[in-house]
Amino acid sequence: MTACPISLTDEELPMPSPSEDTEGKRRERRLFVFLVIFLFPLLSVALVGAYGFAVWFLQMLFGPPGPLN
Repeated sequence: MTACPISLTDEELPMPSPSEDTEGKRRERRLFVFLVIFLFPLLSVALVGAYGFAVWFLQMLFGPPGPLN
């Protein structure tokens, strides 16, 4: 493997301005709140509902669980 011909030091790396940094943090915070308050609860209710529907449908087809006669 060859070394990368471009070498940037810490002084040469572009630093984000304070307004860009706070904008990124604000966007990240809004995304986190959306995920925690809206998306994860909605997905959990949908998954539990889908499982319940699948069990109900299979019991309609094959009958309720119980001992074999």
